[in-house]
Amino acid sequence: MIDLHYWPTPNGKKVTILLEEADIPYRVVPCRIGQGDQFSAAFLSISPNNRMPAMVDTEPADGGASLTLFESGAIMLYLAEKAGRFYPQSLRARHEVNQWLIWQMANQGPKSGECGHFRRLGDAQGDQSYARRRFDDEVNRLYGVLNNRLYDRRYLAGDEYTIADMICYPWTVGWEAQGQDLSEFPYFRRWFDELGARPGVQRGMAVGADMSVDYSKLSDDEKTRLRKLLYNQRARPAPEGGLL
Repeated sequence: MIDLHYWPTPNGKKVTILLEEADIPYRVVPCRIGQGDQFSAAFLSISPNNRMPAMVDTEPADGGASLTLFESGAIMLYLAEKAGRFYPQSLRARHEVNQWLIWQMANQGPKSGECGHFRRLGDAQGDQSYARRRFDDEVNRLYGVLNNRLYDRRYLAGDEYTIADMICYPWTVGWEAQGQDLSEFPYFRRWFDELGARPGVQRGMAVGADMSVDYSKLSDDEKTRLRKLLYNQRARPAPEGGLL
């Protein structure tokens, strides 16, 4: 059984899409990031980066003790290998998938997240116009990368639907809030519409719909509390008595 420590963000939904598509049994363990669950000692023992998602496989293939993983890309590689699906094993096909998986983790996810951050922030902390323009333009560039990639192939890694597609899709469903116009990206739009029609994608995207918080309805005090909890974190001190 897979225990998935989860909150319904794009990074969480990548994993639930794969779990649904591959028919892997799993349980959702809510990680309430607005209440600080990600900073608990129990969660940090699984995810030392204090970010969700994180995963515990209570029945790993080697028959040993429960296996824990953090980082959505690592989790998706593990689950695809476990299921034997959506991750080709021939040399060239495998690395086609790998490069897009890493592209998403290093580019699409972080830049889209920053775009959303500065768009939500407004000018409450001073003039943010440069930051908004910087990340709006970078996200636009990344949609262009996807659009050009999909110009002459059905999926990101070729003709086969893989975890490369699953990991990228959740970060694109907010295209409107990211200030993008999909009419600029017709080849991407064809891919986007096809993936959005898949039942497994729909189920994975719906996981935790009842957990979501409408931040527009929060009081100013509650928004301030959340900003202090979620933003501008600094290093967590290490315990004393370690290896020096």
